[in-house]
Amino acid sequence: MNKIIHRAKDRGYFNHGWLETYHSFSFAGWLDRNKMGFGLLRVLNDDTVAPGMGFGMHPHDNMEIVTIILKGQLKHRDSMDNEGVIKENEIQAMSAGSGILHSEFNPSEREPCSLFQIWVKPSEYDIKPRYEQKSFNSVDKKNQFMVLVSPMKSTETMFINQNAYFSIAELDNGFEIEYELKDKRNGIYIFVIEGEINIADENLKRRDAVGLSDLISFKLMSMTEAEVLVIEVPMK
Repeated sequence: MNKIIHRAKDRGYFNHGWLETYHSFSFAGWLDRNKMGFGLLRVLNDDTVAPGMGFGMHPHDNMEIVTIILKGQLKHRDSMDNEGVIKENEIQAMSAGSGILHSEFNPSEREPCSLFQIWVKPSEYDIKPRYEQKSFNSVDKKNQFMVLVSPMKSTETMFINQNAYFSIAELDNGFEIEYELKDKRNGIYIFVIEGEINIADENLKRRDAVGLSDLISFKLMSMTEAEVLVIEVPMK
């Protein structure tokens, strides 16, 4: 098994006033040549958008973009005429494909919006862009992995144009959980949303992460009440 540890304190950080952002991998004005991604996982940004502020209309292409709302809400509009508000416990998945324009704003006048935006390189390029939004029941992640995103088109999960899976679990203190890879050729990036866990002989705290490859399964133990995001992706 190969292992790489990413501590929260070592992430890229910018405070633009309207946007406070942490980058797990090189992004925009932050470059760390040792952090260009994990396999086909290219971006994991931890963003807080101020009330009434946001990203104006901007382009993307040939990237799978997943947005997870942690707190607050985000208003989305795009060149495919999709428009709506993504709220807590909702996920947005977008295939930028051959090209798309979109904007994202926090519609609240008082409450910041906290979110993860995650980019994965696609398996097929220049496809027709697509957009999907779905709410998930937080009960379904209690002491078990709830799959959010998968390469299968299903009513249970969001579709991604890649052999990748996003899962989330909310764990009681002292709970041990096992994850078996959907594809043994993939690697796993485990990101601690809240709390503290032990995995692969490492203690990871809030916003720490570990990348594991050359394995078929792993176990982790929560050292406190904890919430974890698991991203399974091809390594090449």
